[in-house]
Amino acid sequence: MTRILILGSGFAALTAIRQLRKQRVDAEIIVVSPRNELVYLPSLIWLPSGERTGDDLRVPLADFFRRERVVWHPGSVLQVLEGGRRVVTDNGELHNDYLIVATGGRYLRKLPGIEHALIPCEGIASAEAIRDRLAAMDGGTIAIGFASNPKEPGAVRGGPMFEFLFGIDTLLRRQGRRGKFKLVFFNPSQEPGQRLGPSAVQKLLSRMRALGIETHLGHKPVRFDADKVVTEGGEFAADLILFMPGLTGPAWLDDSILPRSEGGFVAADAHCRAIGLERVYVAGDVGSYPGPDWMAKQAHQADLQAEAVARNIAAELRHEPASHGFKTELACIVDTLDSGLLIYRSGSRTITSPRSRVFHWLKRKFEERYLKPYR
Repeated sequence: MTRILILGSGFAALTAIRQLRKQRVDAEIIVVSPRNELVYLPSLIWLPSGERTGDDLRVPLADFFRRERVVWHPGSVLQVLEGGRRVVTDNGELHNDYLIVATGGRYLRKLPGIEHALIPCEGIASAEAIRDRLAAMDGGTIAIGFASNPKEPGAVRGGPMFEFLFGIDTLLRRQGRRGKFKLVFFNPSQEPGQRLGPSAVQKLLSRMRALGIETHLGHKPVRFDADKVVTEGGEFAADLILFMPGLTGPAWLDDSILPRSEGGFVAADAHCRAIGLERVYVAGDVGSYPGPDWMAKQAHQADLQAEAVARNIAAELRHEPASHGFKTELACIVDTLDSGLLIYRSGSRTITSPRSRVFHWLKRKFEERYLKPYR
């Protein structure tokens, strides 16, 4: 029987499994990941306010794997060798007929003093640390910012930082404590979040002004100290620093044969194939793909790439051309705890909605609907 090996158990990996079975691929599917659970990262923004707990966002995958006839191999990837056919893990080696690389990326931690900042989307522990630090503070300055990978500017995850910024503002107002805090948003760009579109950027900056959130824009961060943020354009005091660095590929790529982009990701073509390799596919944040400069690294885009991967593998197994590409689409709701801003972008249009409470509830319902197949 054909063996399909999937590295990772996040959004792209799980969507690939569902789509492979939807395409009636009757192959042995093995998933390699340290834990057989999905952490629903988009809802980390609700941990500081208590709207979600860590347990709410952990979704055990044992039942899902059983339903989809998937074998889970517990372990972490160390190397991919022999044209992708051999994968070395810390729990043994595995061979395959098809390889899907969907492990996600990692955050660049090269900025001096990065240990003084909390990186919200690293996981549940980071978001819980933000919750606990906020609860323990009587006042002070909270600095919130993000940056990109200088060698691959698209490798940035800025949307959640806007959500943490506005969410913390809303939380402090609910608690009657906003007057004791200064919120400062910082970014190397004068117009942060450009991938969301010009209209979205202006609405976000306008909202910051309306809420009394200060900005420090257009200056690259140089370092973080325990009590301040230092940039090329000056420094400012900070009692709590939330920072999202740019993304790069996982460290194990250094010892593997997979092709690399300048920014350190797996280089893929428009059909999500690893360039120069046979039967090796890439989906999600781990890959670098051709497309417009606004193409986002987000769960929605990862799902679209994973769908293309599944269709191409199914086509190959039927001895048909594997010519399926993925749709480039940005779709997100910038949530503020009590409302939301819908942003959509494709090759033909860009939409930025007015702020509405409806979108906050829509984001909550989307979480429920997205996770239903895995629960």
